[in-house]
Amino acid sequence: MNALLVIDVQSGIVNGGDYKEELFLMEQVITDFKESNRPVIFIRHIDATEESPLNRSSIGSEIHPPFKDYSDYSIEKQTPSSFFQTELRQTLENLGVEHLFIIGFETEFCCMFTAIAAYDRGYKVTFIKDATGTTNTAESYDMQGLDIKRFVGTVLRWSSVIEVVNYAEYAEKYK
Repeated sequence: MNALLVIDVQSGIVNGGDYKEELFLMEQVITDFKESNRPVIFIRHIDATEESPLNRSSIGSEIHPPFKDYSDYSIEKQTPSSFFQTELRQTLENLGVEHLFIIGFETEFCCMFTAIAAYDRGYKVTFIKDATGTTNTAESYDMQGLDIKRFVGTVLRWSSVIEVVNYAEYAEKYK
């Protein structure tokens, strides 16, 4: 069985930038999964620091409102990996999931760490790179010209163990 992980699509992240294209593609993938009755699992990052927009008591920690009703399951995490000290593995085992599709936010952290952790746990992983977004920029890393999504996609593709596709490739192969 296939399942979709929707990582960190939370108001505290989405409201911080212009992510129209990424959100549109995310919604397309989510809709595909919902229409074919495949599980959609939302992952929420919860920060412990009071000032964080992803603090549990903050509205920013909530799933971005237009996406809220899509979730079949919701799992909270406190690290970049959606597997570390969460019930994700057990949920996937209960569902009989063998293949994970990954979309969401913080491409170079939460999405990438989760993709690697999923592979390490024996899942087939498909990373839909243009259906991810990040709040960081080339300036965040002091690396002029860095295209974060392209870089992460290239690294994961070079691993030869995680399938990296753009939305058009996903739609052609899996829709």
